[in-house]
Amino acid sequence: MNFALSPEHEQIQGAIERVCAPFDADYWLRKDREGGFPDDFHRALADAGWLGIAMPEAYGGAGLGISEAALMMHTIAATGAGLSGASAVHMNIFGLHPVVVFGTEEQKARWLPPLVAGRDRACFGVTEPNTGLNTLKLTTRAVRQGDHYVVHGQKVWISTAQVANKILLLARTTPVEECTGTEGLSLFYTDLDRSTVEVREIDKLGRKCVDSNQVFIDGLRIPVEDRVGEEGKGFSYILHGLNPERILIASEAVGLGRAALVRAAGYANEREVFGRPIGQNQGVQHPLALSWMELEAAHLMVHKAAWLYDQGLPCAAEANSAKYLAAEACYHACERAIFTHGGMGYAKEYHVERYLRESWIPRLAPVSPQLILCFIAEKVLGLPKSY
Repeated sequence: MNFALSPEHEQIQGAIERVCAPFDADYWLRKDREGGFPDDFHRALADAGWLGIAMPEAYGGAGLGISEAALMMHTIAATGAGLSGASAVHMNIFGLHPVVVFGTEEQKARWLPPLVAGRDRACFGVTEPNTGLNTLKLTTRAVRQGDHYVVHGQKVWISTAQVANKILLLARTTPVEECTGTEGLSLFYTDLDRSTVEVREIDKLGRKCVDSNQVFIDGLRIPVEDRVGEEGKGFSYILHGLNPERILIASEAVGLGRAALVRAAGYANEREVFGRPIGQNQGVQHPLALSWMELEAAHLMVHKAAWLYDQGLPCAAEANSAKYLAAEACYHACERAIFTHGGMGYAKEYHVERYLRESWIPRLAPVSPQLILCFIAEKVLGLPKSY
């Protein structure tokens, strides 16, 4: 068992740090104030070839695993880009995994190279206002009419829909009352036609430069050739991307927590009160030391979950645990960073208040901490289902 980064992993980490270097804390502070998608950051990663880190080499990607993708996302967040930087490219990294696994060769050749090159930007349309995590009760309807489907419905919390030209959409093709089990939902990857799709941005707590949206679909026409896999099997297809998504956001959360911890420790060493640095006081030291341990422990679970996934082994418990532990460790690290800064922690120029606002994202999405606890209780401990 070797916990050291391999030479290849060290190269990935160093390369990502170099790409991120021009996008310093002041850049992300400005984006947080002004909004607007970080196009130059997205383009820098695309030009360096990193958007396809987990995509097959045949379609322009690097063909690496979730371990390498998680390292990349952790590094982006840890440079100080936080969840703003990570979310700007998150969908590229593993969002189209269902297409890689279940798409035809024609679909993969048509869809993947533009995404890897950064020419296409995609959003993920699953969540609906009235169903939340009860995905099997989605009501957005896709009705087949000859060689097209016509879609009507509504989605919510759809990231990057303001700038996306593509959407990976889960919609109902069979009425729910006619369905059994997980059948009845179909997956599409298609053009985001704004003549039939209205996108309304949600004004939210943090991560202003990566938009979140309500999406209203009224008559979107989707060619049959834009359906991924079989009709009615879409739910089973998106399940293949859930564990990687949890691993990636867990790794991003650890990176964000570490960025906050670095700033807190730096301030504690520099700030003097009563003739001594505040970092000499155990009341300041101990919370930061605790955060270091919590982040390290969460990071180990991220590594374990990613390794299991890359080996083709079951990893649902580990992926969910990594997401839970990393989100909590991240939040506490960001909170303690503000406490360390005292009143200055409330000032935007010191950056840590932005980190705390962003730390809510991995706590809330893509699955609530309570449902993770329910999952572990039921699937690992064998307790009765509670919901």
